[in-house]
Amino acid sequence: MGAITDYFRATTDAAIVTVLERADDTPLVGGPHPAFDGVEAKGVDPDVVLGQLVAAVRGVGWRVGLTESSPAWPTTPPPGPDGPFDLDDDPWATGPWVLRLGRSVRDTLADLPAADVPAVAARWAAGSEELAHADAEDLHPLIEALSALAHRARSADEDLYCLVCP
Repeated sequence: MGAITDYFRATTDAAIVTVLERADDTPLVGGPHPAFDGVEAKGVDPDVVLGQLVAAVRGVGWRVGLTESSPAWPTTPPPGPDGPFDLDDDPWATGPWVLRLGRSVRDTLADLPAADVPAVAARWAAGSEELAHADAEDLHPLIEALSALAHRARSADEDLYCLVCP
């Protein structure tokens, strides 16, 4: 079973922290009243699978760090190289995690012409071991939704984020 990965747009890390620290369980994405405009993309992790999509759009090979992601949540210092010591209570071990994606990722997705989606979907499916059983045509709606979200984020001068829940 894959992780829940929701992509959304927000003005700042602080806006996300405010929502996550509230006790009312408002979902960041999805449901009738989400906190942010977003796209549910189960299993499309930001660093590998989304990075492979970005590589497919750009026509380059995937590499580590392509999405230029950085943590927005949790707000505590990240654990050292040995990892978190308290695996039950440390938010770095338990999640959820929110990553801010680089603006170049937002702009790459925002600039994707609709006419290029079929070719990008084919490259993405062929170049991703994680999508080995996916039909390229089935990926079109997700690619279109992520591109539209990125376009709205850029138009509003916002960043793209990914919520990852185990």
